[in-house]
Amino acid sequence: MLKIDEEALICDLAETYQIYDYRQLPPKRVAVFAIGLRDDSRIKMKASGQLVPLDTLLMARISDNLSTLVWFQTKDGQKGKNRPTMLTNLLTSHKTNDSKDTTIFDSGEDFIRERNRLIGGE
Repeated sequence: MLKIDEEALICDLAETYQIYDYRQLPPKRVAVFAIGLRDDSRIKMKASGQLVPLDTLLMARISDNLSTLVWFQTKDGQKGKNRPTMLTNLLTSHKTNDSKDTTIFDSGEDFIRERNRLIGGE
């Protein structure tokens, strides 16, 4: 857990057990304390790749289902247009750079060469 995020572990140990300097304790005891942390502690969530706690995710799912049911009753819902944004998708997706396939060219000639290759000119 120290390799994953030492600062998160320090915060969790301080918050849960009031341990402010884990280095003063034997390593086995620190390991026992670390394993005993809640599943929604900073370090355990980071280790498991969770972005939000399970209860928040469940509430978002309930909200998504409710908004979908309401949307179905609208004219847009009957036509399949303007579907509501799902909160669970927003909460579970990692922030990524929106740039798709980006290519950087050193010169205009390189760009023209690649463009011609893609459209079948060369």
